[in-house]
Amino acid sequence: MSRHPLIKWAQRSDKLFITVELPDAKNVKLNLEPEGKFFFSATSGADSIPYEIDIDLYDKVDVNESKASFTSRNICYLVKKAESKWWSRLLKQEGKPPVFVKVDWDKWVDEDEQGEKSGTDMDFGDFDFSKLNMGGAGDFDGDGADIDEDDESDTDEESEKIANGQPGAEPASAEPESKA
Repeated sequence: MSRHPLIKWAQRSDKLFITVELPDAKNVKLNLEPEGKFFFSATSGADSIPYEIDIDLYDKVDVNESKASFTSRNICYLVKKAESKWWSRLLKQEGKPPVFVKVDWDKWVDEDEQGEKSGTDMDFGDFDFSKLNMGGAGDFDGDGADIDEDDESDTDEESEKIANGQPGAEPASAEPESKA
């Protein structure tokens, strides 16, 4: 009896991403039919354990425009949909999907976000974030050159009094002085 490798999937309106997680796959066979029949088989491991997937995709696909890519860790399929529309699920079968079928959240894009750029390419134009006054360390160089010399705990006058030993000027200290 064959085992089922993990399948991760994601979609766009016009294509599917199907990744079969099977390290060191050998004797890989793939059959994709226009009506959505997806068959995969391979062996893996030192004992050449057989793995197999035979599923019916939700809708029809364009076999001629679909592609496969093989790496040492997985097999990635880019499956072109016959019609450019969002599928409500990967499989034609209704109900809970098999345990070996998972969503590929790294590639997933929601239907309403498809035309948008990814978060790393956000364009904020000439927006100046420094005017938001959200706190933080400010312009940190790590060299200490930006340290504010004005400490509110003692003013310049208090510092002079302390240095000259004038009465009424006590140094700021965390430890109480002992009077003996």
